[in-house]
Order: sequence, then C-alpha cells, then structure tokens
Amino acid sequence: MIRLARLPLLAAASLLVLTSAAMAQPTAYTRPNVATAEGAVTIELGGVKRINQGLVGAGRLSAALRDFNGDTLGSFSAMAISDWRRLADGTYAGSLTTLPDRGPNGVGTIVGTSDYANRLHRFSFTFAPHVGSETVAPEQVKLTPTGGLLLKDAKGQTFTGLDPSEPAAAGRISLDSEGLAMAADGGFYVSDEYAAAIYRFDKAGALQGMIAPVAAVAPMNGGSPMLTGAKAPETGRRNNQGIEGVSITPNGKHLAALLQSATVQDSASGKDADQSRANTRLFLYDIRKSATPAAPVAEYVLQLPVFRNKGDGAAPDKTAAQSEILALSDHQFLVLARDGNGRGGGATRPAVYRSVLLIDTAGATNIAGTAYETSTKPVAPNGVLEAGIVPVKQVELINLIHPAQMARFGFNLDNAATNAFTLPEKFEALALVPALDPKAPNDAFLFIGSDNDFQTADGVVGGIAFDAGIKAADGSPAGDNDNLILVYRLTLPGWSPPAGK
Repeated sequence: MIRLARLPLLAAASLLVLTSAAMAQPTAYTRPNVATAEGAVTIELGGVKRINQGLVGAGRLSAALRDFNGDTLGSFSAMAISDWRRLADGTYAGSLTTLPDRGPNGVGTIVGTSDYANRLHRFSFTFAPHVGSETVAPEQVKLTPTGGLLLKDAKGQTFTGLDPSEPAAAGRISLDSEGLAMAADGGFYVSDEYAAAIYRFDKAGALQGMIAPVAAVAPMNGGSPMLTGAKAPETGRRNNQGIEGVSITPNGKHLAALLQSATVQDSASGKDADQSRANTRLFLYDIRKSATPAAPVAEYVLQLPVFRNKGDGAAPDKTAAQSEILALSDHQFLVLARDGNGRGGGATRPAVYRSVLLIDTAGATNIAGTAYETSTKPVAPNGVLEAGIVPVKQVELINLIHPAQMARFGFNLDNAATNAFTLPEKFEALALVPALDPKAPNDAFLFIGSDNDFQTADGVVGGIAFDAGIKAADGSPAGDNDNLILVYRLTLPGWSPPAGK
C-alpha cells in the first residue's frame, strides 16, 4: 500500500489510485491538480520516507542564443550534471550537458522537420539556492555556454533530425533525440523517438552501437518497419512517442529506458486513443557485459496519470505522457509526467497535471521474455491492463502546479495571460545532485529543464533563418519561449550519486 504522509490539495481532482488493489487503473485528474501545502511535503514508498522541501531556485536561457555550431540553441530534452561541487560560501558550481531534440519542427516559418545535426551542448554554471520567503527574480542558476559536439555515425556522418520518410534523409540516420544517460567512461546513451532505439556513443560523439527496440515496441506496418513520426504504425510505439527517457542506475549495472506512452496495441483507437495510452513500458538492460545488450532483463508496466485537458471536471481525455526518467536505484526511479498546457503550446487551457513521480518496480510483474514483449500481443487491450499484470507502484513527489512557490520566483501560471514568465509547455529534463551539506547528508537538488522547441523569432539552423516566435491571439508577436530550469531540494534517504559524479 502507498501511504501519503502529506497529500497536496487536488482541486476537485478525481484521485483513483491510493492502494495496491486499485493500481489496475491509472490515476485520473478531472480538474487542475493544484498544490497549496506550504513547507515540506513527505511521502512514503517502499517503506522509506522522502521529503520535497520545495522550489529553491530557477534560471533562464534565452531562446535566441546561438550554439557552438552557429545554430539556435534549442534545449533541454535531457540533461546531466558533472564536476559538481559546493563552494566555501554555500553556493554551488558544476558543468551541465544538455540534449536538444530533432531541431525546429513545424514551427513558425519551418515546414516539417529540419535537417538539424543532432548534438550535445555544454555549459558551466553556478547555483545559489534561495531559502527565504521573499519574492526574487529567477536568477539562482546562471549558465555559460562552453561548447558541445555533433553526433556522428560509423561513417563519420552527422545524424539528422529529418523525418526518415523525407528524401533528404536518405543515407543518414534520422534521430529524434530525447533521452540522455552519461556512462562512467565518458560515453553516453541517446534515446530516439523515430525507431524507439537507443544509441551508444563514445565521449567524442562517435556511434559505438545500438539497442534495438523489442518486437512489441518496434513501429511496424504490414510486417515492415515504419519509422516516420508523421503517421502512427499498426503496432509498436505511437508516432512521436518513442523512448523518451534513459538513465543509468547509480551502481552502473543497468540502463533504464521508458516509453513515452503506451504502444498502439496497448491503446484504444479513435476518440478514446489519447486517454487510453496510460499503460507504458519500463525496460531494464544489464550493461555490465555489453554496452548494447540484445534484450532487456526486466520489463514492467507503468500506468501514467490521465486527465481532462480543459480541467473542467468532465471525463479524462488525455494521458500525462512521461518526459524523463531518472534512476535512484535498480528498482526506484523518478518520472516526469505532464500535460501539454503552457507557454509555447498555443492554447489558453490551464495547467492540469505536471508532476515528478516516485515509482518502484518491487512487486511488479516482469514481462521480459514473454509474448507481451517478443510479439505484439497487447498487455493492455483497448487500454485496459490485463488481469494478473501488476504495474509498478507510484506516488507524487513534486507537484509543479504550486502557485505560492512559483509566485515566489515571479512565475505566472495563467496560460490565458501568457508572458515571458509563464511556465512553458514542455518540461522534459531531470538531473539530480547531492546537496553536499554535512548537516543534511541525505539532501539533494533536482534540476528540471524545459524544451522550448526552438521557439524564437530570431532563429537559424544550417544558415537558414526562421521565425518561430510566439504569437498572440491577434497574430502579433508575443516574445520568445526561453528555456527554463527549476531546482527543488529533496531529502532522499538511500540515494547516492554514481561514483565519480
């Protein structure tokens, strides 16, 4: 049983999951999931209490900033922190590596996908936590670009963000890069939405190998691969819903990979499709003997929350697709799940659900090696989980829809009156570092980054200028969608960072 020591107020939300007996159905939120609890919030899962001490800082990165390659710097689909240290004055410094996705995609003057060379960005940064109650500007995180690298295949060619169906992509690997996991040797993994594959690179960004998707997830039509993101396949990952997040466990033994939402065969069709794709899949790969193993050693079902997009109390019509996973151990993980309502989304609907979940695979059914994985046999026909399949346990650790905390840093939660301080549509990146506080040895900082989809009026990719600035209802310019980083202080007994991090 999951016990919530303190449950933030769910403003008339319909909370369906509290006990293991009810875990066969996803949690449903019909109205905005708004947190009002002041002070620290304690939750319990797996017999261990964790504490969310709240928002303690933020930072911004201009959407118009150019990167080391002369292109618009779009980030953060994923990120990782290294060289982390506490300074004598109690502030912090470190290095940040970030992953943008496939480049400008159907925004502003860009039609379709762009021929964007996939890459990593690097920054040095400082962090000065804000612990007072007074309102301050969101300037606690200060980033300085220091370069980056382009991802290249075995032939030395750059990857491309172009959709695989586009003729210009011929002969190159199309990559919609979404997840990033840094390995101990300096290399890294990048997950893909197109093929639902995971690529392994060395520290210079050269391709070393690939983890192919299992049969249940591989996008297929009529027995042939269908890698395009423009149309849904008959079976496998939904279009633009591939492997969204990857993370290496702190002991270095396993790579976790999480599908953004349920496969096509695990969803209903037609008007019920969006709210029936809650039963997504979590994979664990043993990477001790091979960096690119042929099959996972474990696979579990994670039931994502569902919600009413308008937040008006009617029946749920959307799934809070996950955007990132971060491993705390071999069986516990943080998962970022959210709606699509916010600055850059083009709608005035209120934010209904955007949270960081703590999940635990202990006691969940391992379907690795079964027909649910090795074939397209659905684990959730029409979106309903098969009887006898026990999903992972979960509890909300952080609720980003917290008006008081956001106001303390000057942020605006009113999507109907969007401005430069309105929370963005897409939070997609997580990074966790220890607080290095001898008085609180179990404390850590969780960095949460947004992906701005290259939304700037002063954009350029490959020497081609584009205007993807936000427009008001009357079509007038309404500014850019800057990247944002939020920082929360957590107490996480039992967690320790990977060696050398």
